[in-house]
Amino acid sequence: MELSCESQYLEDYLLELDMVDYSHPLISKKVNELFSCSSNEIEIVKIAFEYIRDSIAHSGDILSSRVTCQASEVLQFKEGICYAKSNLLAALLRSKGIPTGFCYQRLTKGDTPSTGYCIHALNAVYLKSLARWIRLDARGNKEGVDAQFAIYEEKLAFPIRKKYDEKDYPVIYIKPNVNTLITLKQNSDCKQMLLHYLPTQL
Repeated sequence: MELSCESQYLEDYLLELDMVDYSHPLISKKVNELFSCSSNEIEIVKIAFEYIRDSIAHSGDILSSRVTCQASEVLQFKEGICYAKSNLLAALLRSKGIPTGFCYQRLTKGDTPSTGYCIHALNAVYLKSLARWIRLDARGNKEGVDAQFAIYEEKLAFPIRKKYDEKDYPVIYIKPNVNTLITLKQNSDCKQMLLHYLPTQL
């Protein structure tokens, strides 16, 4: 799929936002821990991606009721759904001067369209050394989900199934989608949110 940028300016993908609060002390400390021995751009991206994928739990996978949103909050509690985890990946990488945006998919909530649809969040990262964007999904792996750091061939958590009317949105956004943020801010029980209140469209 050919990606398109919401902005032609890479610096827009470095902005600090309310939900991407990379100046927060917790994030600054984690950045120093993760990247103290890394200066290579690709290595930094891989470390950040794998840390969030593997060390920040997906709240649904651990059956947690907690709802996190802000990047520092996700890091503090070490959990979040895809919307929240994408905020943290953007924060870690933007803090290192690596342009990072937000991408979305429309997926079935279960195995078939009869289960309904939901919006899923992931990230796009610009690698200056390769002069190209790549998409990464730090949602967290489990049985049937195997997202990997890949430069030339995407290995996302959820390959699109067109026969089920699933969809890849091609735009790389500067900010998290407003519907996903509203969902996180208006819900206090993650279990109920995942069952009933995820947005179905951007």
